[in-house]
Amino acid sequence: MSAVLVTGANGFVGRTLCQCLEASGKQVRRAVRRPGPGADVVVGDIGPATDWQLALEGCSTVIHLAARVHVMQDTATDPLAAFREVNTHGTLNLARQAARQGVRRLVFVSSVKVNGESGAFTGRDQPAPEDPYGCSKAEAELGLQAISKETGIEIVVVRPPLVYGPGVGANFLRLVRAVERGLPLPFGAVENRRSLVYIGNLASAIAICADHPAAAGKTYLVSDGSDVSTRELVQLIARQLGRSPRLVGVPAPLLRLAGRIFGKQQEIERLLGSLTVDSGEIRRDLGWIPPFTLQQGLEQTIEWYRRTDDR
Repeated sequence: MSAVLVTGANGFVGRTLCQCLEASGKQVRRAVRRPGPGADVVVGDIGPATDWQLALEGCSTVIHLAARVHVMQDTATDPLAAFREVNTHGTLNLARQAARQGVRRLVFVSSVKVNGESGAFTGRDQPAPEDPYGCSKAEAELGLQAISKETGIEIVVVRPPLVYGPGVGANFLRLVRAVERGLPLPFGAVENRRSLVYIGNLASAIAICADHPAAAGKTYLVSDGSDVSTRELVQLIARQLGRSPRLVGVPAPLLRLAGRIFGKQQEIERLLGSLTVDSGEIRRDLGWIPPFTLQQGLEQTIEWYRRTDDR
């Protein structure tokens, strides 16, 4: 049986994806940057010179998750160059080596940031990234298309919006903590729409993209299928925690002004702005149905949160 190589296998999405693939009978090879539990092959830092030969031996499919991830306060001297080193040049180096070793398909987990920071998006929209992370992912997608034409390797691109689930961090975890602690949250008047994807749904979508013949050459946006406002998300989280949401109806212009004053414009905009994705194409093409609802995903997330010791 040929193996599926998963890069970034010990990351937030990678751990769940590997479990999903193995549950369906796949032989999984876990590639990581540093030695650790469960690693099958250590590749070191990812970039244009990474040697993937050992990792790729006997693999017919590659799922590329490893990336330099988006951070709110980037300390790199040249953030775009730093993102390109890993997300663009590192990805294209992997794809070229995979093609030379006869890999049939590479699934590239990109980001909705390739589409932009706000709007209602489909996989057919023209890319309009606004930050270095999104630019590096968009450039990788273009480069992968060129490699596919040159070599015949099949490329599938998956662009998720905000991913949540057990192990989540960053803003989503901070929001859960704030709701649990009963802090007043100024989102009572916010009527935006945001698409989310539960980690189990994302793993399911990636897994089907690795196999389905109709996925070759496609770009898919994935979500739970239930868009929510920030206000509604707070209410749903509070319900799972058994808390009463403390929502205050602060007008959006005042929140944006506060964001500018305190240098938190990006964080505030993510809580106020709308960003939705249409996952209809992957549903129609591949017959994919998210195995978890938004409510089930939040239940699983809060169950994990209650078990953590660092709350």
